[in-house]
Amino acid sequence: MKIDTLVLATHNKGKVAEMSDLLSPFGIEVQSADDFDLESPEETEDNFIGNALIKARYVCEKTGLPALADDSGLCVTVLNGEPGVYSADWAGSEKDFSKAMKLVHEKMGDALDRSAYFISVFAFVLPDGTEQVFEGRCEGQLIWPARGLDGFGYDPMFVPNGDERSFGEMSLQEKKVYSHRAKAFSNFRKILE
Repeated sequence: MKIDTLVLATHNKGKVAEMSDLLSPFGIEVQSADDFDLESPEETEDNFIGNALIKARYVCEKTGLPALADDSGLCVTVLNGEPGVYSADWAGSEKDFSKAMKLVHEKMGDALDRSAYFISVFAFVLPDGTEQVFEGRCEGQLIWPARGLDGFGYDPMFVPNGDERSFGEMSLQEKKVYSHRAKAFSNFRKILE
């Protein structure tokens, strides 16, 4: 499938940078919802697939261009999968993820089980109504205090299985080896090749 321009249904600069990097080998011009001054649609679903589709459908309809939305979150085992689809909400309206990480840490208390996973669901929507969904996961452990200044969101408190560093201590290239978003992208890229 040949795509010249793809609009990312996000205002998150970290996601735009990560996705632009992943899409660069395909010669696709990447734009974001910000480039079109689009509001964020209300995410009314209680699952990642539903929310990703809401965002991709909205951006595709408003721009008339192929749209890709990522709905992702941190799911903590001892918190029964929370914050999950509400991962961004835990950061509050000011999107303060240091506050969100502290909240996760406090809710976990002194639980011995520190396991968690990041999940990413991509929804790809074309102007002709075609829709496809792709998923990726990254299993790991949560640490406290958080470490590292790179990445975004909960990255500084998440150490992927197979490494000693948090996502916040990794470069974009290093993170790609483990990233839930990179895994979802590897499924999505098959339709671009």
